[in-house]
Amino acid sequence: MAVDVTVVGGGISGLACARAVTAAGKSVRVLDRGRRVGGRLASRTLWDRPVDLGASYFVVGESAPFEQVVAEWRDRGLARPWTDTFAVIGADGDQTQKSGPMRWAAPRGLRSLAVDLAEGLDVCAETTVAAVEPYRVDGEDAGEVVLAMPGPQAARLTARAPGGDADWEPVIAVALRWDTRRWPADLHGAFVDDHPDVAFIADDGDRRGDAAPVLVVHTTTSRARDHLDDPNGAVPTVIAATRDLLGIEVDPVATHAHRWTFARPIRTTGEPFFSTPGLSACGDAWGDRSAVRTAWESGHALGLALAGA
Repeated sequence: MAVDVTVVGGGISGLACARAVTAAGKSVRVLDRGRRVGGRLASRTLWDRPVDLGASYFVVGESAPFEQVVAEWRDRGLARPWTDTFAVIGADGDQTQKSGPMRWAAPRGLRSLAVDLAEGLDVCAETTVAAVEPYRVDGEDAGEVVLAMPGPQAARLTARAPGGDADWEPVIAVALRWDTRRWPADLHGAFVDDHPDVAFIADDGDRRGDAAPVLVVHTTTSRARDHLDDPNGAVPTVIAATRDLLGIEVDPVATHAHRWTFARPIRTTGEPFFSTPGLSACGDAWGDRSAVRTAWESGHALGLALAGA
C-alpha cells in the first residue's frame, strides 16, 4: 500500500515525525531494523528489570510542544522528574555537587516512551533497508522518505545522505549489579572529569525509582574506541574505575556491556532538520545541541513541514 511518508528509523525523532504526519491526516509507515522501537532510547531487561543503556535521562527545557508531551507522560506515570543535582568527580577524586536543569527518567525505562509514541502507528520492525533514494525505499515507491538515524548510518543507504561525513563519538554503556547498594543514597549520577575510562555514572535504581543496586557507567570516547570490536573487553577496566571513583570495596555480581558506535554527534548543525523533495533527515544532530529533546523537536518539526502544517 502506498503511503505519503516512509520514515526509516524508529527512534524518538522518527516516531515524533511520524506522529506529526499522522496527526495532519497523512499516511506514514515507520521501518526499523530492531525488534522494538526506541533507537538510542534503549532499555534492556536485565536481572528482571529494565535498565537504560542508551540515553541516561532527558531535559524538557523551554520547548512548549515537547513539554506538553512530557506532561502527558507524567500524568500517565510513564515519566517522572528524577534529579536536578549530579556529583562531579574531579581528576583528584574530589566530589562536588552541581545543580542544573531537572533531569527526567522513566520508571519502565526510556524505551517505554518510544513505545508510547509508536502506539497506533504503522511500524514495521525487524525490517532491514538496503538503499534509499528520493521517493523510494529498496526500489519501491515510498512517498517522502525520512532518514531518522545518525548521518554515518544514513550514508550506508544513500550517497545523498546529509551529514554522512560528520564525526560521531562512540560510547560503551556498562551495567553493573551488586548484591546490595554500596554507594551513597544521594549519588543520583556523576559526571567524571578528565578520567581515561569513565565519563558518566548513573544510579539506575535511583532513576528507575526501585532502589535496585545497579549502576550504568558510560565510558569515555577513547576507551570506547579501544573496545568497539569487543565491548565486553571494557568491563574489567570500567569495574576497576567505578570501584575506585565511588569507594566500592567489592566487584559487582553481574555485568552487561552495550556498544554504541554512533552515540552522539561531535557537533550539531543548528538547523532543525534537512529537507529536499523526496528525501529528508531528522535527529539530534539537527538542532542546537545533541539531546533527547532535540531529537523529538527535530522529528516533530520535520513532520509538520512534510504534512504542510
